[in-house]
Amino acid sequence: MKKILCIVLLLTAMIGCKSTSTVNTKLDNKTERSLKGNFTITAVNYPGSDYLKVTSFNLADSKCFIGSNWSFISNNNKGEMTLNSPSTSCKDFSSPITWYVNKEGNFVLKIINDYKAKEVNNGFVLKLTNLTPTSFDLVDKINVAGQEKSITYTFQQTNQ
Repeated sequence: MKKILCIVLLLTAMIGCKSTSTVNTKLDNKTERSLKGNFTITAVNYPGSDYLKVTSFNLADSKCFIGSNWSFISNNNKGEMTLNSPSTSCKDFSSPITWYVNKEGNFVLKIINDYKAKEVNNGFVLKLTNLTPTSFDLVDKINVAGQEKSITYTFQQTNQ
């Protein structure tokens, strides 16, 4: 019974909130150029992923992002993301994005949808880690029962 109560409490505490703090806008152009191309999210990892459901980017269950396709155009910091999960519990979704990498190693993302970038007032700040010529990780912070935990999205390049 205690175990079930713990799981229920953790599930109800899974609310991902982003602060409205300002973000360093000084660009890391060298790192941005290394992200050019098409990528697929091959894994989404976080503590308790077998028991907890996390909504990523205010769009869908984090597991729906596995297999999603992302394109990054480094010379204008635009791109596109497409969710096309084979799971029937996941909805298809596609949207233009804007993004940049700042000098602090943060990946700043806006999902544009049907708006102009300047009309979108909220976005996501993730830590860019494990950058190689063909892969990288984005790490977000989530709140689990009052404790900050990390959720890692692993990107693998699909073509040049």
